[in-house]
Order: sequence, then structure tokens, then C-alpha cells
Amino acid sequence: MSTEALDPRYLGLDLWPTETAVEAMLEGQMAAIAAIQSQTAAIARAAEAAAARLDQGGRLVFTGAGTSGRLAVQDGTELLPTFGWPMERMVFLMAGGIGALTEAREGAEDDVAAGQAEIVACGIGPSDVVIGVAASGRTPYTVAAITQARAAGALTIAIANNPATALLEAAEHAVIAVTGSEVVAGSTRMKAGTAQKAVLNLLSTAIMIRLGLVYKGRMVAMRISNAKLLQRGRRMVQDIAGVEADVAARALETAANDIRLGVIVATGISAEEARALLEDHRGSLRAVFRTLEERQ
Repeated sequence: MSTEALDPRYLGLDLWPTETAVEAMLEGQMAAIAAIQSQTAAIARAAEAAAARLDQGGRLVFTGAGTSGRLAVQDGTELLPTFGWPMERMVFLMAGGIGALTEAREGAEDDVAAGQAEIVACGIGPSDVVIGVAASGRTPYTVAAITQARAAGALTIAIANNPATALLEAAEHAVIAVTGSEVVAGSTRMKAGTAQKAVLNLLSTAIMIRLGLVYKGRMVAMRISNAKLLQRGRRMVQDIAGVEADVAARALETAANDIRLGVIVATGISAEEARALLEDHRGSLRAVFRTLEERQ
């Protein structure tokens, strides 16, 4: 596998001046991002297909082992605070269990039966989206989970760093970032990991956009959990609704800090009607405004 190959250019890495070594590693990180350029269409197709499934009420499922699994879980956990994606519609399947997030359990990646059983135990079905991540593209646990999920009718997406591998073949949608050998041989937490995180960021954000959770470039479904985010939420309501700061603050308070609801309330609509509009349009603020414009 190219991700585990030894690059002769770096055989003396441990003897280099530290700054030179850091520069070499940085070049590797930049190359990792460049490796994604050819995959934008594949990421877009996967995101659109995923949004269509999730629009039916399904769950986002992230699965992987080791570094790849931890990166997948990290990306998923950011969706609640960033886009308001509910945790009850999120599933994390990590080889070795959630404890493997902080303590490496590398042997767990070979457990095919566990990968299959956990998909079955979670009741994964046709409305769900399962994203599997593996640098090698052949991790038995992850391949088994994706294969089982696809057999159950779920939409499956694979992210890998080696071409023509079992994981990519098992999934309905495949995203491959060929990052090649690492500066430190076998350390896929570096180039491969960087590319994986970037792909996950692009994919999950594109899904949220297609689900209507972004409006005019703003995270209007963001969860307000501190004073800084409260101020940001008030500014969003003020800018989008085109009202004064005090009106925006009152509207957001009436909306119990739900930014989308606050925007609609700030336009003069009651909280009850605003809530019904959002529910009818599955949380899409743009769709709500389109309906309101048609009324005029």
C-alpha cells in the first residue's frame, strides 16, 4: 500500500535539523490537501445522495478504526454545535468501542464479526447514511460494517487513501485521496489523516448545506451555548431580518435562542406560526422565506 511505503527521501529524517524536518512534514500536509482536488465531484455526489436520504428522517453513521475512526467521530461530533444536527440522529461505530477514541486498540480493526454485528444492532436501514473511513481501504472491521450496511439498504460512503481497495468497492459512493507514502513511514495520522479530515469536513458540511441548515453563508442552525455565540446569533438575526439590534435580541429571546426561529419572529410573525413554518419546511429558512414571499 502506498500509504505504508517507505520513502527513501526521508531515511535520514531523524538526523535533520528540526526546522528542516518540520518543513518536510508541512510539504506533506500540503500535498495531502492537493490530493483531494480530483474528488470534488465525487464528494458532491455523495453529499447530495446523503441529504436526500437524511431528509427522510434517517441517521448519519460514522465508522472506522484507529486514527481514521477517531477522525470520523470528531467530524460527526462537530455537527451538533455547528449545524444543530441532533445527536439522536448520529451513530458512532468505532472498532474496539468508544473507549478506543482515547486508548488505541489496534487489534480491533480485524474484527469482521463486530463490524457486521454493530450495524445490525443499531438497526441500520434504508433511510440511514453510513460513512466508513480507512487509510488503507481494506480495514476488515470497516469493510464489514459498510458491506453489512449496504446490504441493509443504507446509503454507504467510503473514504480511503489507496485505490482499488475493498472499502471503495463495497460502498455505493467512493472518495479516494491518494496521499502516497508518509514522511514518517506508516504514520497515516499525518498525510492520510489530514486528507481524511478535509474530506470529512467537505462532505458533512455539503450535506448540511443541502439539508437547508445554512442560509446566506451563515450557520443559522448553530446551537447557542455561550455568550460569544449568543452575540453571534443576535447579529445573524439582525442582519438576515434587517432589523435593529434590540429587535433582534428580543426576537431571539422569544425564540429560545433558535436563530432560524428568531429570524422569522423578527420579521413580525408570531413564534407559534414561525415554528410551524419551520417544521413544515423541514428547518429550511430559505424555503420558509420562499413561502412567505409567495403569500405577498
